[in-house]
Amino acid sequence: MHKTLGLVLILTTVPAAAETGLLPGDAAHGKKLHAANCLACHDAGVYTRKDRRIESLAELKEQLGVCNHQLPKSLSQDEVRDVVKYLNDTYYRFK
Repeated sequence: MHKTLGLVLILTTVPAAAETGLLPGDAAHGKKLHAANCLACHDAGVYTRKDRRIESLAELKEQLGVCNHQLPKSLSQDEVRDVVKYLNDTYYRFK
């Protein structure tokens, strides 16, 4: 009986995890960091244009690393993770 309950809990939890995405980070915090740091150089149009350069999660992380080095005060690893989460959840939807 307990094994069945455990299986039911796992099966009902997996879809919820998939809906929120498995990518770690705090998208709400990432949105604030993005507004405070990224929008000074470009608007959100770079994420939605037809010829966007970012084609994978790895490329998104790499580009954010490049941008991070251009900021007056670099973001921490946790902050970078949050911005990646925000950008991916909002614009890219990479898995």
